[in-house]
Amino acid sequence: MINRTLLELVKKNLFKGKAILLFGPRQVGKSTLIGKLVNDLGKKWLYLNGDDVDVRESLTETSAAKLKYVIGDNEVVYIDEAQRIQNIGLTLKIITDRFSHLQVIATGSSAFELSSQVNEPLTGRKYEYMLYPLSFQEMVAHHGLLKEKSLVDHRLVYGYYPEIVTKPGEEKILLKLLANSYLYKDLLMLEQVKKPLLLDKLIKALALQVGSEVSYNELGQTIGADKQTVEKYIDLLEKAYVVFRLPALNRNVRNEIKKGKKIYFYDCGIRNAVIGNFSAVHSRVDTGALWENFVIAERMKKLQYMGADTEFYFWRTTQQQEIDLIEETEGTLKAYELKYSKNEKARFPQTFTHNYPGATTFTISPYNIEDFLLDI
Repeated sequence: MINRTLLELVKKNLFKGKAILLFGPRQVGKSTLIGKLVNDLGKKWLYLNGDDVDVRESLTETSAAKLKYVIGDNEVVYIDEAQRIQNIGLTLKIITDRFSHLQVIATGSSAFELSSQVNEPLTGRKYEYMLYPLSFQEMVAHHGLLKEKSLVDHRLVYGYYPEIVTKPGEEKILLKLLANSYLYKDLLMLEQVKKPLLLDKLIKALALQVGSEVSYNELGQTIGADKQTVEKYIDLLEKAYVVFRLPALNRNVRNEIKKGKKIYFYDCGIRNAVIGNFSAVHSRVDTGALWENFVIAERMKKLQYMGADTEFYFWRTTQQQEIDLIEETEGTLKAYELKYSKNEKARFPQTFTHNYPGATTFTISPYNIEDFLLDI
């Protein structure tokens, strides 16, 4: 079994009088992680699935008296697919407030549903965690650095979803099923998505523009939608953990672009499944973009699991000077150029180094990736 970094982080905050909330895309291993967690605890626990009609009825518009009979003498209550339960935030609040001996854990795949339901009722009563697909760091811990570095090209094509990693030889068919069956499942349940075909066109357009600055107006012209619809659908895709936005760094330096944005996928395998391209890295024209997507997503996983308060940007001027990734942590800037080939020269523009003299600069390639993604 592949150990997840988040497991030990969650364990540290159990039985502190707060609910544990675990978010993340479908099929990244949330249920597996919580199952291992409660088994490791050795305590009596209750599993409730929000997909079950009876469970939804029992946990909607409920009371402490009713919950007492549902919970029984269990010490841990695990509510899966919690976003399916109406007013789940109020239910979690009652459990947290009235059953002090109990640890309640809720998992959900839809940030826009679950977060909005729990933020106000659970103010000061929750620990929140985000589980991503498997990470470079987790796989290095599983089978060693040399093995994982040898698989980097494979990860660029097929990604890190647990089922994809653990079933070699079945990657293509499983990724297609994953993309078709789960990618839009939460989104299409929402009334806001009135045109599923547009959503499909949009995500394909985004997949083809990975690594490039995107324009909502141009995307709208490409898929036949207005700017507002494009922006709304991208926001929903982000909240469903399909993509994330990288804004442009803008500190009023002359010629810096002001409102630029790039959009990346949380997983390269999903991105490639969307466009139906599983060609080997050496024969692709988008290798540089894939490498950029892979490294930025992996770096985000690492820093978020560490609990680092880091903001991520890219940097560009109107003269097309550019830096792939900028990190800002407590006012300190780090600038990264991401090169797939170690022979590619990385140049950091004088405009940047002059205006940000305290920033440190790095070049990241497959040959030194461990310096960037491991605690070395």
